[in-house]
Amino acid sequence: MRHHPVILAFVAALLFGAATPASKRLLTDFSVFQLAGLLYIGGAIAMLPQLYLSRRKRVTPRMSLRNKLRLAGAIACGGILGPVFLLFGLELASAASVSLWLNLELAVTALLGHLVFKDHLNKAGWFGIGGVFLASALLTFAEGLAGWHAGVLVALACTCWGFDNHFTALIDGMTPAHSTLWKGAVAGLVNLGIGLVLKPPPDAMMTVPLALLIGAFSYGFSIALYITSAQSLGATRSQMIFASAPFFGVALSALTLGEELSPLQFAAGAMLAVSLALLILDRHAHSHHHRASAHEHSHRHDDLHHAHEHDELSSEARHTHWHEHKETIHAHPHWPDLHHRHLHKKDAAEPDGQDHDQARED
Repeated sequence: MRHHPVILAFVAALLFGAATPASKRLLTDFSVFQLAGLLYIGGAIAMLPQLYLSRRKRVTPRMSLRNKLRLAGAIACGGILGPVFLLFGLELASAASVSLWLNLELAVTALLGHLVFKDHLNKAGWFGIGGVFLASALLTFAEGLAGWHAGVLVALACTCWGFDNHFTALIDGMTPAHSTLWKGAVAGLVNLGIGLVLKPPPDAMMTVPLALLIGAFSYGFSIALYITSAQSLGATRSQMIFASAPFFGVALSALTLGEELSPLQFAAGAMLAVSLALLILDRHAHSHHHRASAHEHSHRHDDLHHAHEHDELSSEARHTHWHEHKETIHAHPHWPDLHHRHLHKKDAAEPDGQDHDQARED
């Protein structure tokens, strides 16, 4: 299971992709704010059993001010604003098109990662981002004027989730289950409260458990799995894999809602697949500098960065606890995970021809 973060990202994508056609049906019973609130409350409830079972195995998370601000940003962007923009867009366009537009989240996450969060991209990555934008623009023609309005709303949702992806990937004083619980509970209650003020509760209360169940899987488990993957691969690379979610959404929309798939949607899907391949190929290796640090996150001891010892624990076993890192300079292929958030300014060349990166570690 050496590559299990990749597997986790695919499972997260499948669960989230199923949410679009399911939410399309539920919008006949709930307002946008009510449904957004119920989905995230369901996500928070899904984390309670895991947190209960692990309560004796770990201490209270050590949260620095920086991590608290990241959590607040993730709640506001990813839990409150993102789902509301998405559901408003879903009211205007088909679930299949909205599912494909969600690949804009990949492009936005990559752009924010390169420009703001020190998540490096090479030429192939930039071509991939351009392909995602072009494919998403093609889809708007199939929906007419409503498609442009829906496309703007989905783009806003993807921008919110782009910030959310980087915030959650950098939180290192809290487990993914704790992050998901906070996001789901706070954002869910805020949106549900707004929804109940603006519109009375629906008559079909039997659909409330269904909304909570969908939220538990498509938001709760999906978010927790995505965060775990992103802390190992970085937000941009995890989002590359998570970009398969819209394809799951499109397939489920056709199967469950009877929506027809147009040739333009097939063409956009092919372009998205090519763009995804370009982004996956975008990787790099160079000499880099790790400053001494201490934090808490999920890790293994066979990754060149965790040399501390444990009694009777395999180097391949994944576990979570507070640990320290000594200052290190080395070179190896890497993703922008919690240990590789540095600038890529070319300084003096090393004797072996590689550029030595003396940039700051986050």
